[in-house]
Amino acid sequence: MEPESGISTPRKSSRLSWVNLPQNLLLAYQSFGVVYGDLSTSPLYVYSSTFKGKLKDHQNEEAVLGVFSLIFWTLTLIPLVKYVIIVLSADDNGEGGTFALYSLLCRHARFSLLPNQQAADEELSTYKYGPSVQIPASSPLKRFLDKHKRLRTTLLVFVLFGASMVIGDGVLTPAISVLSSVSGLQVAEKKLTDGELLLLACVILVGLFALQYCGTHKVAVIFAPIVCIWLFSIFAIGLYNIISWNPKVVHALSPYYIVKFFKETGKEGWISLGGILLSITGTEAMFADIGHFTAFSIRLAFGCVVYPCLVVQYMGQAAFLSKNISKIPNTFYDSIPDLVYWPVFIVATLAAIVGSQAIITATFSIVKQCHALGCFPRVKVVHTSKHIYGQIYIPEMNWILMILTLAITIGFRDTTLIGNAYGLACMTVMFITTCLMALVLIFVWQRGIFAAPFLLVFGFIEGVYLSAALVKVPHAGWVPIMLSLVFMLVMFVWHYGTRKKYNFDLHNKVSLKWILGLGPSLGIVRVPGIGLIYSELATGVPAIFSHFVTNLPAFHKVLVFVCVKSVPVPYVSPEERFLIGRVCPRPYRMYRCIVRYGYKDIPRDDGDFESLLIKSIAEFMLMEAVGPQFSGSESLSSFDGRMAVISSRSIESTSSLVVTEEDNSEVSEAIQSSRSATLHSLRSAYDDENMQVRRRRVRFQLPPNPAMDPAVREELQDLVEAKDAGVAYIMGHSYVKARRSSTFLKKLAIDIGYSFLRKNCRGPAVALNIPHISLIEVGMIYYV
Repeated sequence: MEPESGISTPRKSSRLSWVNLPQNLLLAYQSFGVVYGDLSTSPLYVYSSTFKGKLKDHQNEEAVLGVFSLIFWTLTLIPLVKYVIIVLSADDNGEGGTFALYSLLCRHARFSLLPNQQAADEELSTYKYGPSVQIPASSPLKRFLDKHKRLRTTLLVFVLFGASMVIGDGVLTPAISVLSSVSGLQVAEKKLTDGELLLLACVILVGLFALQYCGTHKVAVIFAPIVCIWLFSIFAIGLYNIISWNPKVVHALSPYYIVKFFKETGKEGWISLGGILLSITGTEAMFADIGHFTAFSIRLAFGCVVYPCLVVQYMGQAAFLSKNISKIPNTFYDSIPDLVYWPVFIVATLAAIVGSQAIITATFSIVKQCHALGCFPRVKVVHTSKHIYGQIYIPEMNWILMILTLAITIGFRDTTLIGNAYGLACMTVMFITTCLMALVLIFVWQRGIFAAPFLLVFGFIEGVYLSAALVKVPHAGWVPIMLSLVFMLVMFVWHYGTRKKYNFDLHNKVSLKWILGLGPSLGIVRVPGIGLIYSELATGVPAIFSHFVTNLPAFHKVLVFVCVKSVPVPYVSPEERFLIGRVCPRPYRMYRCIVRYGYKDIPRDDGDFESLLIKSIAEFMLMEAVGPQFSGSESLSSFDGRMAVISSRSIESTSSLVVTEEDNSEVSEAIQSSRSATLHSLRSAYDDENMQVRRRRVRFQLPPNPAMDPAVREELQDLVEAKDAGVAYIMGHSYVKARRSSTFLKKLAIDIGYSFLRKNCRGPAVALNIPHISLIEVGMIYYV
């Protein structure tokens, strides 16, 4: 359950940026292959998409210069001013993206909807990152939000809609990038038909998605050089076209040409903004991928390389088109000199693949983060790198994306139509970021005076572009909307069902007085071993415990109620991952363990969870014996409230237990005497079938320490003996159904939607890496 040793976690804060310029330059170089692939390939299709439709009637030199002026100021205001200067400063412990902004708001303005949050979560080191001041209670906006609790749900839906648009972006980016790159063959080879180009594009797309399992780390070495070569190539081509065709195009940097453009084109010019906004697609990646680099390195790469290269390239295309209006359908490839045509075509195709790779990987991360928020069904997460933490691959999403991308490519076959959908998805995500950033200015940065100007300026600009993109909804613009609605429906139904199930557990907890009334023996047979009872409750005893006891009056000598939960921070350090406490007084041998993960943390199946849990409980016993925070009277109501953070460093240095390792096949006679021969034969047969996985057994022994409290020593001895007897994992196998009195929509959501998703997603035992041989499932029906 803990990260492997040697894995680097990307927790570099922009406030703790590199002070050494060479290191900053190295990070800036590495960012080209991850961040800028999508943004840098936009020149392939911007002009051709802009001059489609009714703007064909205005294909003249003045219109071309006006379009370039719009592109220049769009690149300057949104990527450069909004993102590079402002938004990159709103990182969450070095992490960026829509969920980072939402996480900041959850912590500073109490917007979180995660049901099992505790006051102890606010003591996490990453929780306290950034301004610690709270919003004054007298704030009108704060009072309004506190009064209308449903606005929290509205904010979550708003964030999830942006996440759904990012998933739609992951479908559209490979389609438009690959189609645009292979269109160069049609320019060079006139004999190629549209069907042959479509077949080639589909082959490339299938190969791209098939390679996702290998992971980006195996080809990341060539990503940055490809994008760098591409950027310098388009810079050189743009400079050549400016000098060769129309040096006076430099005058179009003036916003006067924008005013002149709209005066001449009117409504057609406003509709053409849907094509111009394609020049900034991929901008969101600068903020979303900040966790892999630093804000300074991304600013350095964009300001010094990406921005000037793109401006010169668009200026060069404008200079070429001003003298070759008929070349608009294939502007980029027609503007390339014949001498370097084929090298540039190859680099363009590779750059398009790099850009597609980046957004596909980002889609995997978005899905994982949605799952951490309880808003996406459980899916398989494969780690593609042993050294770079966070690089993941989700097979189910990969093949869904591939099928949808191929359907879009074959169905539309036109980069202009796909561009209409692509632009709408990207601009929607940017507009959502602007709205969330305004809230961050108010609630997190305490700069409410700047929130209104920020929202007014950038909200107006992006609103105008978004309105132009919405006009093209009938012309393929409906695609991202439909995709987003489908994913939104899945997320909402899953989140709704999960919360209803949690509320059922919360209101049907087993009374602590009932357990105490049974006495330390619980009125049942206490068999040797440790029982790990999994539930989503951070406090209280889940209903599955009483259900299990009612049907099988025998339980393990040591009981641990385990809760694996997410907290609204990107990462939780291993030193703060475990919270340990008691559920009942010491003779009952009942404990609680809360395992906390951030929304970007990934539990790993390294086989050490049992050992870490036993060490943590043993360390808790010693802390309880000597720690002042546990002294005082033990009232019945306080047992389930006293929790201690057990650091992995204190576990390594503790002398409470002596740890030894041995092969799992070497079972001691003492262990054999505590189990039946039949059980040992079954386990041996199971191990023989799974020889490919090397299993090891960790043994614990009590050190000779005469000064140890006898009661603590007895409790530790019981823990060691229970561990030697074996560990059983107990989970609820739940069936969630709506009550008979529920509304039709609720029955539809729970009985059909949520039940279908639960049956077809990964089981909780598999998701938590619980060994099947040790799993006990307790069947329960939840009427919500």
